[in-house]
Amino acid sequence: MAKAGIVGASGYAGAELVRLVAAHPELDLAWATGDTQAGTPVRELYPNLAPALGDAAFTRFEPAAADGLDVVFLALPHGASQALAPDLRARASVVIDLAADFRLRDPALYPDWYGEAHAAPDQLGEFAYGLPELFRDDLVGARAVAVPGCYPTAAALALAPLVRAGAIRTEGVVVDAASGVSGAGRGPKPTTAFCTVDEDFTAYGLLRHRHTPEIEQATGLTGVLFTPHLAPMNRGILATCYARPAGEGSPDPLAILTEAYAGEPFVHVSERVPSTKATLGSNAAHLTARRDERTGWVVALCAIDNLVKGAAGQAVQCANLALGLDETAGLTAVGLYP
Repeated sequence: MAKAGIVGASGYAGAELVRLVAAHPELDLAWATGDTQAGTPVRELYPNLAPALGDAAFTRFEPAAADGLDVVFLALPHGASQALAPDLRARASVVIDLAADFRLRDPALYPDWYGEAHAAPDQLGEFAYGLPELFRDDLVGARAVAVPGCYPTAAALALAPLVRAGAIRTEGVVVDAASGVSGAGRGPKPTTAFCTVDEDFTAYGLLRHRHTPEIEQATGLTGVLFTPHLAPMNRGILATCYARPAGEGSPDPLAILTEAYAGEPFVHVSERVPSTKATLGSNAAHLTARRDERTGWVVALCAIDNLVKGAAGQAVQCANLALGLDETAGLTAVGLYP
């Protein structure tokens, strides 16, 4: 059994990691930290984890606890991993970061989109980008992985095969995406309180959402117009992406997606319009695409669970590849319904 530690396990993505690792046939959870909840039994914050963890409590992070571990997952707010990852990489065999700290290759993008300079720019080139369906070769045996954001995951899965096939123009692409409230994290905020979110649907981060350069990097696009929305649901992301075909004879986008993801265990491509509910609790991505002869636009859609394929499940999928395990171990492509 490979030994795993989770830093930041008291957040939603961290708790989802605990759930997946606890049920994983090849991973053994050594510890789960949550500095703001240190000493609190995990079951008090997340009763769903009680059958797996019993009386176990969140601990305070101590770097030495990572010594000799096979994998350490970092599920921390943006900026925190930059201070921890260099040291952890010397202690554990594999470090997998779920935040945005090591996703972007160009350090100059961090001040512009995240408001501050990167604290460890020399490390950026050391982290493989953790989207297996598009960058699997970089992840096999990787020692450091930056797990993509939930919005970039959905957008890249929908668009990257079309870009690689030369089927769409690489500029002027629009990504319209909606996320469940869990994407905003566990901490209380006026904008995510029940009375604010219930029976509401709103856009945010207009023109300057920080996931924009990551979407461009993952897809090979330039000048993406990305608009995220907050939907009144717990989980899920639906990304609707619009692009112009590269030419009159451009191939059918649905056929391109079907061929690109043939044999992928977690990607389901069909004519059916994707539904966030269909991906609930799973590491699956559901996709479709159309070319509209009337308007000349190509539209591609992707639905995922933002906490699984958009965060913790994808992190486990990357860990499986990095550690030489079955890529599907501990994960399912079958969602909960209703």
